[in-house]
Amino acid sequence: MTVKETKLKGCFIIEPKIFNDSRGYFFESFNQQTFNALINHEVNFVQDNESFSSKGVLRGLHYQTGEHAQAKLVRVIKGSVLDVVVDLRKDSPTFGQHETVELTETNKKQLFVPRGFAHGFVVLSDTAIFSYKCDNFYNKASEGGIIYNDKTLDIDWRLPNEDLIVSEKDLVLPNFESRF
Repeated sequence: MTVKETKLKGCFIIEPKIFNDSRGYFFESFNQQTFNALINHEVNFVQDNESFSSKGVLRGLHYQTGEHAQAKLVRVIKGSVLDVVVDLRKDSPTFGQHETVELTETNKKQLFVPRGFAHGFVVLSDTAIFSYKCDNFYNKASEGGIIYNDKTLDIDWRLPNEDLIVSEKDLVLPNFESRF
């Protein structure tokens, strides 16, 4: 397994070692001890989530605040997504900056999103199954978000705006400047 820190401190791209042969493949998708050693931080995941979406579905940008903030380890089981994280830590030198990573069923990359980040993704393939671990339980009262097309963040979602499928809830999220 290899780990590469992104330009956003504490946010890591994780690439597993994949063993292929005539039968197919095998890889260890998660090992708590190895994971904590690689990111040099102890994270205890308590909840796993999975979503199925069609091409153009954009989910995000979401986050949890306060004591209910969540770190996530995200990956794609089937299909391809453009995964996006935004650093919301006001004391961070990369506050307000974002990182994008293409996660696919083929590359098997995972992205570790630390607490204090907004997260979202858009489906690039016909369909996608997206899986993620969280280190804290979801709390509706602590949820927050930023509109996906925020002008300050200027995220390139790689698909034309007219092809995006965004929930009514996500369409009314505030912009970055009004929130931070």
